[in-house]
Amino acid sequence: MSILFDTLKVHFKKQLPFVCYCKPNSEKIIALFQKNDKLFELNNADSGFAFVSFDNEKRFLIPESQSDIYFENVETYDFVFSNDKQFPTDLVAKTNHEKLVEKAVQEIENGTFQKVVLSRTETIDVVDFDLEVVFNKLIFQYQNAFKYVFFHPKVGLWMGATPEQFLKIDKNKIQTVSLAGTILNTGSEMVMWSNKEINEQQIVTDYIVEYLKKYAKNVSFSKPYDFKAGSLIHIKTDIEATFENQSDLENSIQLLHPTPAVCGFPKDAAKEFILKNEAYNREFYAGFLGEWNKDFLTYKENCSDLFVNLRCMKIENEQARLYVGGGINKGSNPEKEYIETVNKSQTMKKVL
Repeated sequence: MSILFDTLKVHFKKQLPFVCYCKPNSEKIIALFQKNDKLFELNNADSGFAFVSFDNEKRFLIPESQSDIYFENVETYDFVFSNDKQFPTDLVAKTNHEKLVEKAVQEIENGTFQKVVLSRTETIDVVDFDLEVVFNKLIFQYQNAFKYVFFHPKVGLWMGATPEQFLKIDKNKIQTVSLAGTILNTGSEMVMWSNKEINEQQIVTDYIVEYLKKYAKNVSFSKPYDFKAGSLIHIKTDIEATFENQSDLENSIQLLHPTPAVCGFPKDAAKEFILKNEAYNREFYAGFLGEWNKDFLTYKENCSDLFVNLRCMKIENEQARLYVGGGINKGSNPEKEYIETVNKSQTMKKVL
């Protein structure tokens, strides 16, 4: 019997806000159950769980002060994941995405931007959707990702298993990552990256490092390395920095989001292209989420643990809307870019 998930189901039935999450490689599930249905705006003074949209316009918080907090150990399950189910190719979606990639590549060749991250959605019917089962499948399948389910009646029901850290903050120190490039995890020891994927990841690294050097001291970063995230492999670089004052740190959160890993570079030009051409609202896909001003497991204050909201879905009206995307640069092939989004969609499809 799970007290945490019983409480979650009661809260959901009453249409009260909650978040339930499990950090990468953690054996603990943490949940915040808000006592009312008010929609709280994110601010620097409060602690709780942050949920921020891609365009940075919707910045919400489930506050610690307004919530009951539950902890539970991860249960051991033995789920069997079948790869037999075939989802037919949506030819219209394939054509539209490939045309969008072609348009982006042309803009890159014209010098509008160096990189842009383009996304699309897929919709799957999910009759008799069970929050507890799907969430536990996420934990079982994606141990090194940040797994979550977030609900607010004024926002919607979101779930995901994201491999990408946005910022980890401990007082005036931050840790972040540059994560880009995607290939299928075939189990091979040798991973061969193309110049396109190497360059894509380097653009993200350079942007973050150069920006941080303007506002922080002691900026350091690792060499790029392979990072396995479920059925996918990415190129990853770890980055650290120290800030002299709190205002520079707070401004960095605002200015770093969205990063080139989910938007592009230069950011303003890439973001403008996305908003004009993607033909749908990303909402909280490619936004950020996570613990705000508190490590709830240790109760240490002035700590934030934030992740980019990738490999996610929104559940509504017995349908799951899956969000998938990929970085586009000068060497991008439209058909391969579409296939990459199909591969990424498997993260959520496996648990549905």
